Amino acid sequence: QTEGPPGERDRGRSHERRRACGGDSEENCAHDGGRAPVFDEVCEQTGITLTRYMMEVSRANPELRDLESLISGIQQACKTISSLVDRATITGMVGYANGGGSINVQGEEQKKLDVVTNDVLKRALRFTGKVGIIASEEEDVPVFNKDAYKVPGGEGKYQDVTVDIGSKYVTVFDPLDGSSNVDANIPTGTIFGVYEEAESMENCMVNDDSVEGSCLLNTLQPGDALVASGYCLYSSSCMFVFTIGAGVNGFTYDRSIGEFVLTHPNIQLPKRGKIYSMNEANRWDWDKPLQDYVTAIQTGQGQTKAKYSSRYIGSMVGDVHRTLLYGGIFGYPADKKNKDGKLRLLYEAAPMSFLMEQAGGLSLTGKTRIMDLVPQKVHQRVPFLAGSYDDVMEMRSYYDACDDPEIIKRCLARLEGSAK
Repeated sequence: QTEGPPGERDRGRSHERRRACGGDSEENCAHDGGRAPVFDEVCEQTGITLTRYMMEVSRANPELRDLESLISGIQQACKTISSLVDRATITGMVGYANGGGSINVQGEEQKKLDVVTNDVLKRALRFTGKVGIIASEEEDVPVFNKDAYKVPGGEGKYQDVTVDIGSKYVTVFDPLDGSSNVDANIPTGTIFGVYEEAESMENCMVNDDSVEGSCLLNTLQPGDALVASGYCLYSSSCMFVFTIGAGVNGFTYDRSIGEFVLTHPNIQLPKRGKIYSMNEANRWDWDKPLQDYVTAIQTGQGQTKAKYSSRYIGSMVGDVHRTLLYGGIFGYPADKKNKDGKLRLLYEAAPMSFLMEQAGGLSLTGKTRIMDLVPQKVHQRVPFLAGSYDDVMEMRSYYDACDDPEIIKRCLARLEGSAK
């Protein structure tokens, strides 16, 4: 493998990788990216829509034909969620679900929109017929989608043994990241990731006890196994940003035609930025290496000798979106209260890390490449520090120079869990 940002390296499907906890930068096992489509002609009135983009991807990569249907389902769900968010204060969809007291598996109190948007995405994915397993922030365990295994001509009935019809994917998502911000009209978003089934579900009985175990086996995959990932940002405009392993593209929702239109082709992170984005209220509870790094870039004592500015929204999708466009570093790091951070590896950290790397950036827990980590449970949390490649590597140098046994122990524990 060659040196440079992971998004620029050749992509292979082997999951063997070097997992270093210190020392030289970690080698990257990257993805087989589909061939990017070429557009010889563009309609002046509509531009390149996401629908057409995926049609051309499917034509250039026949093996991704089923992914076209899946992305179509996700974009339709995002249009619906965008409308729900826009009208939330009018329709009374603000506040807590069931008048308060509705707690999800994270121990977090659910907003009304958490529940509704989760249902919207689940149904949209189920109806594509291409998603065998769904895992969400709002679900205790992965959900087996038996509708993906309907028998052709069976009038909606199921045989005793399910039948594999085309490709089946595992889709993970956070239906409304930053939902606590909706009441204050602050940007929110949907995060998603798509994996291929690690083991076919075709021999699972629809009501068999083996289904739950197979769901977990298929769901707990490292970021390196992602086929696609992305987010939809609900803000001053609605944007759909995603990758299929061949770069990152951004589409803006044109409500006049009801389509996402390509406005940000081939997004590339600057090698360096001038912005850092973290919740500094927790600063003195962060790891000492991170405290020292932030102090250095604040005071102009970092590698570039430039003083960085601070920008923090408090909504992951919004902060990641700004970082992708302007560069710099965004983090939701470990602290004394949350030693493994607060972001979920499977459906927040890994999908966003895939995007970062595809745009030429990097995403670490502090020392460890997030895309290397194999989730040990669906809602496992990890620290998240991502952005411009050189900025993230400078941050990592502070961790590499640290000999704090507690930090080393946490790093090794994540890697040992991934090696099991």
